[in-house]
Amino acid sequence: MKKEAKKRVAVNTRFLLKNKLEGIGIYTQEIFRRVVKLLPEYEFYFLFDRKPDAEFIFDENVKELIVSPQARHPLLWYWWFERSVPKVLKELNADLFISPDGYGSLNTQVPQIITIHDLAFEHYETHTPFLVRNYYKYFVPKYCAKAEKILAVSNFTKQDIIERYKIDEEKIDVVYNAVDLDEMSMVNSQWSMAEKLWSLKKPYFLFIGAVHPRKNVLGLLKAFENFKTDYSHSHQLVIIGRKAWMNNELENFYSSMKFKNDIVWIEKIERSMLLEILKNSFALVYPSFFEGFGIPVIEAMSLGVPVISSNTSSMPEISAGAAITVDPHNITSISQAMNELIANENLRNDLIEKGLRRAKDFTWDISAKKVADLIRDAVV
Repeated sequence: MKKEAKKRVAVNTRFLLKNKLEGIGIYTQEIFRRVVKLLPEYEFYFLFDRKPDAEFIFDENVKELIVSPQARHPLLWYWWFERSVPKVLKELNADLFISPDGYGSLNTQVPQIITIHDLAFEHYETHTPFLVRNYYKYFVPKYCAKAEKILAVSNFTKQDIIERYKIDEEKIDVVYNAVDLDEMSMVNSQWSMAEKLWSLKKPYFLFIGAVHPRKNVLGLLKAFENFKTDYSHSHQLVIIGRKAWMNNELENFYSSMKFKNDIVWIEKIERSMLLEILKNSFALVYPSFFEGFGIPVIEAMSLGVPVISSNTSSMPEISAGAAITVDPHNITSISQAMNELIANENLRNDLIEKGLRRAKDFTWDISAKKVADLIRDAVV
């Protein structure tokens, strides 16, 4: 009897970059390191746009393929997704293409599952560079229309897709971002190299995320300046994240700050040390204007760190009463919340307890199982 060929699933893994994992990269890593083990009978082809680190080849049923060119510009995105990827899918005779970063391909008949993390470019057009914004606004609705299934990382994002692009809600499944509780349980609560490398001094507030206008880091700097002026606390502010784009106004404000010596900027850091800095922080301050989910919020909660986050987009859904929520446009409300966590120890302890409970609602095992089930349904 002839042995049945294994089903072939191609996955866009171009955001799996060693020591450079941000939200989408973490999502891709945590979902697919589990999915490939849940589906050992499938062959997975991970499509990278550069030589990957071996740590991202998660199991024996994973094969790496380097697909050129390196896609980090709208013109190269177009070439990668509309020329290079379709060619690879045809050569593989792939049964399914999964793209966890919101992109798809219009030039292939292979069924697709795409993940939409947010539609921030629709809400904050001026916060996205011109070519990037135009690419998203033209292609993302088409990707959503063409995909067999769309994964949204929150109910907020699901409703946003339905309302913006008139997509049938039956086509969209919510697969939350999550936190690796095993990884969090191993995070060191004692200082090691972090204090020496960056001259960190407890207590400090922390922000984690790419530094661009949508994340409202400028607003955070203004709030911190007010906080230091109005309350005279000794706290530092630590900002961890690459400086992405459109930060001239931020740089100008920072250069004029009275308390800029109390700010520590860290652009590149190993994840283990990032989590150590997070665990030892006084609180995470995450006043983003718009998020499809907001992974740092749940990571902070899982480590027993209280959170100040925004009252906009998906963040009230994700925090569910386990964080202080503020108007990100109101600088005073941010600085007052920072002081409130210092002045009200009972509030801080209550948020820590609620956060620890809330974090348990988001596990990568649950999310990965949903994705594995959808793959089984899509590849008959």
